[in-house]
Parts: sequence; structure tokens; C-alpha cells
Amino acid sequence: MTRKLSRPAADHRSDEKPLLVVAALIASEGRVLACQRHRADAFGLRWEFPGGKVRPHEKLQEALVRELQEELGVVAEIGDEVHRTRHRYAEMAREIELIFFTARAESSSVQNRVFEQIRWVAPANLPSLDFLPADRELIRLLSSGKLKIS
Repeated sequence: MTRKLSRPAADHRSDEKPLLVVAALIASEGRVLACQRHRADAFGLRWEFPGGKVRPHEKLQEALVRELQEELGVVAEIGDEVHRTRHRYAEMAREIELIFFTARAESSSVQNRVFEQIRWVAPANLPSLDFLPADRELIRLLSSGKLKIS
């Protein structure tokens, strides 16, 4: 398992708990599902992996199951945690802690419910998409083959 925890320099908000966000790496036939944020959303047209915020008192895996149902209409089986990072976006009041898990979902049942578009992408081609900054270290690991998902 690969874990990377990067932290920005401390500032006056460093005592705040980060916002927990979970995301899924769903693989099928050697490709991974990438999702483009809707143009009207924050960070519109940027790419990410499906997932979202963890609600208070919700377990990480429960949150990811809920988010995948809401965003893609799938009932997913959540696997292992494969990567973790922290990032602070200038546009957000709090730092986020982003936790990536593998997930299984039937590729034929995936529905685009909220994204501008979804795309199955070979890991080597992920860097060609304009991913959110918090995802970029994971993109490097996947595209270089240092982290494999199946």
C-alpha cells in the first residue's frame, strides 16, 4: 500500500481539522474511471476520481459507497486504501484530507449522474487530463506504474 501525506506549511488555520474526502479508483479492463467536474461546479471541467465529502459520524467506506451511488448509480464494493494526501485550495477555508480506495463496480452499470463527462482511461494517459491539484501525486504514481490497481 502506498501512502503519501503531504502537508502545506503551517498557517493560522493549522489547528483546524481537515475536511475528509474519499475517492474511488475503479478499474476495468486495464483502465480507470476518471470524471470531469460539471462546468457549473467549483473547479469546473477539472478531472477527478469519483467520491466526495465524508459526513459527520460516517465511516470512510460508507461515505464512498454513498457517493458512488449518488454520482454513478452503482453499488460498489470498497477495497483497500491505496493513497492519502492533504491539500489546501486557496478557494476553500479548510485543508482537505483526500483518501483514495480501490472499488469494484460493474463498468456496464456506471451512469453519469453529475459529471460533465466520465471516461475510462489507461493509467499511462491520465496525465493528459487536467486533474485537480490534490490528485496529481496519485496520477504520477498510476501513470508511472509505481501504483497498480486492478
